[in-house]
Amino acid sequence: MAGALLESVERYTRLAGHNRVAMMLFRLGDAQLFGINVFKVREVLRRPPLERLPEAHPLLAGCCDYRGQTIPVIDLAAALGYPSLLGEPTAHLMVTEFNRTVQGFLVADLQRIVHCEGESLAAPSAALGFGARVNAVTRVDGALLAIIDVEHVLASIEGAPEELSERVQQAAQLHALSSHRVMVVDDSQLARGRIIGLFKQMGIDCVVAQDGREALERLHELAEASPDEGVRLVVSDIEMPRMDGYALTRAIREAPELRGLKVLLHSSLSGVFNTAMVEEVGADRFVAKFQPDVLAQAVLDLLPA
Repeated sequence: MAGALLESVERYTRLAGHNRVAMMLFRLGDAQLFGINVFKVREVLRRPPLERLPEAHPLLAGCCDYRGQTIPVIDLAAALGYPSLLGEPTAHLMVTEFNRTVQGFLVADLQRIVHCEGESLAAPSAALGFGARVNAVTRVDGALLAIIDVEHVLASIEGAPEELSERVQQAAQLHALSSHRVMVVDDSQLARGRIIGLFKQMGIDCVVAQDGREALERLHELAEASPDEGVRLVVSDIEMPRMDGYALTRAIREAPELRGLKVLLHSSLSGVFNTAMVEEVGADRFVAKFQPDVLAQAVLDLLPA
């Protein structure tokens, strides 16, 4: 079953770049459906033997050998508030790649791959009770689908990211960035906070949007209100509800008053396919999350001194 699911991934690659996304569906212990972008899924396997690690984080089920590489395995059910899957013999291992790192997630019940229109994805209401570890919801055949914010799950295990180096901080001071405004577009509260904190260290004034649709509307408003004081650079996530980063970049390039903006796509998606899509939609740069010095240097390269 797992092999058959992944065989259809290539069939969905043509959806990317057109505000549609293919989701791998699974459950974690009850009827609730969860999803992760299939482009982040390397492979789905029956759960292999796990080695428990002394003094490991409570959400870390252990580690295992994956094609000659030792990878951490995270109990995704426990991370979302469900009973642990550690003792569940029918659990699957979903091997993923985020931020250029490989890890495994224990999931209970693999379903299928579906494609979702960006317009159908919406930020979840707090009343649903998912908390910060779900950043979008939609409906699939009438059933509620919750899209997991894997960055938030990983951050809770890995802790705070590395700080901006002194060398790059000094370069930012010499660049005199206080005259520039940068728009930060990301549906993850955690990611937005990290990027804004980084830009504050660099002395950059930020405008914030939670998805591509909000960003595009705000950019048009700013361009009309104060053309000389508008945004110079857009730093955008790729996976977002309503309008993704690819569609946002296309829209910027098609608008006469916006097409001169620099666009930097900043995403946990990686790989050759993503690089090709970044070029196709006309973005100026792609940086994988979250590498403070690399992101800061890309901003310095794109903004005029």
